[in-house]
Amino acid sequence: MGRRVLISICGGIAAYKICEVVSTLVKSGIEVRAILTDSAQQFITPLTLSTLCRYPAYTDRDFWQSTHGRPLHIQLGEWAEIIVIAPLTANTLAKLVYGLADNLLTNTVLASRCPILLSPAMNTDMWEQQTVQRNWQQILTEKRYYGMNPSMGILACDRVGQGRMAEPTEIITNIESLLYTAGKRDLVGKRILISAGGTREHLDPVRYIGNPSTGKMGIALAKAALHRGASVTLVHSISGELLLSGIKTVEVVSAAQMRQAMLSHFTEADIIVMSAAVADVKPVEYSSEKLPKRSLPNLLPLTLVPDIVAELGQLKQRQQYLIGFAAQTGDIVAPALEKLQVKNLDAIVANPIDREEAGFGSDTNQGIFLDAEGRRRDLPSCSKLEMAHRLWSFVLESGGWGNGELGI
Repeated sequence: MGRRVLISICGGIAAYKICEVVSTLVKSGIEVRAILTDSAQQFITPLTLSTLCRYPAYTDRDFWQSTHGRPLHIQLGEWAEIIVIAPLTANTLAKLVYGLADNLLTNTVLASRCPILLSPAMNTDMWEQQTVQRNWQQILTEKRYYGMNPSMGILACDRVGQGRMAEPTEIITNIESLLYTAGKRDLVGKRILISAGGTREHLDPVRYIGNPSTGKMGIALAKAALHRGASVTLVHSISGELLLSGIKTVEVVSAAQMRQAMLSHFTEADIIVMSAAVADVKPVEYSSEKLPKRSLPNLLPLTLVPDIVAELGQLKQRQQYLIGFAAQTGDIVAPALEKLQVKNLDAIVANPIDREEAGFGSDTNQGIFLDAEGRRRDLPSCSKLEMAHRLWSFVLESGGWGNGELGI
C-alpha cells in the first residue's frame, strides 16, 4: 500500500490552490482522498478533486455512505496517514478546538489518530481577532496538530496583510516531512545553525569567482529541522525570495560575510551544518567600479579565503555537534574522512557531484554519511528533503555528539 493523504477543504478562495497540491502528490505516487465542506463547494467542485485524485471526492451527502458496513468517517479516519485541512477557516478552527463534529470533515478528524496539518486562510481582520488567535494557539498545543501560519500579501478582499494561505510548494514540503517523520518532533529544544549556497568573491561589481551551488540542500536541511521542532537559523548566499516561514535567515554574499555571520550565531547553536559551497580563493584586489575589458589582467592574482568549517571545528564546544559537507568527484570517501579528521568535525556528508541527479542544482541527491565514531550510512538517490531527514535521523541515532550527550 502506498502513502495515504486525506485532503480536507473548507470554504475560501484559496481552495483553488489545493488543485496543485493534490495533482503533485498523486503524480509522486501518493494516494489522495478529498473531503469538501458545503462551503468549499462554492469555490471548487467535487468533480475537479475527484478527477485529480483519481478517486471520488466526498461531501456531507456521503456522510452515511458505508463500505462493508463501516461508516465513511471511521473508514477515512483510519485510512489516512496524514490529514491536511487547507484552507482552514475560522469556523472549522473553532470546531476543532472544541471537539465539535457536525459534518464529514470534523467527524473524520475525531475518528482519526494521525498527524493533522493546518493551513489557515482568511481576511486579515478575521485572522487577527483575539478569539481566532486564541483558538489557533490552543489547537497547536495538541501534539497531533501542525500549523502553517498564513503569509502576508494581497488578499481576495484587496486588503494587504496577513491571511494568505501557504503556497502549494510549502504545503507539499510539510506533507512530505510528516510522511517521513510520522509527526515526530525529535528536535524540539535544539538550536540549529545551517549554511547554504555558494559564496561569490567579486573582482568588481559585475564579475566574481563562484560555483554552481543553489543552496537547495541547505534549504532542505533547514525545513526538515524546522518540521521536526528545531529552532533554525539559515545563513545563505541565495538570491531571490525564499519561502522559509519560521526560519531565521541571514543573507550574505562573500566567504568573509558568511564567516562573520556563522561566528556571530555559533555559540548559541547546538548543531551546526556547514552545507554551503564556500569559495577557496578570491581576487587579491577588488575594484569598486567595473573594470574595462582591456584592463582585465591576463593572470589574476588570488589569495586564500578563511576556512570557515575548520575555524568552527577549533571553536566547537563539548556540547556542540558540527557537520560538514564534502562535494567530491571520483572517490568521495577518502577526502571526506580526511576532512572529518583534520577539521575536527563530528560528522560529514560525502557528496558526489559528478553523478546524475546529485550535487549542485539538482532536486535529488545522494551521498555517504560518516561520523567521528566510524559509523557509515550509504544513501541512494532521493529528494533533498528526504536526504535531509535521513541526516537528522543519523545524527539522532548516533547516540551522542562530540564528547557530550545528544540529549534528545
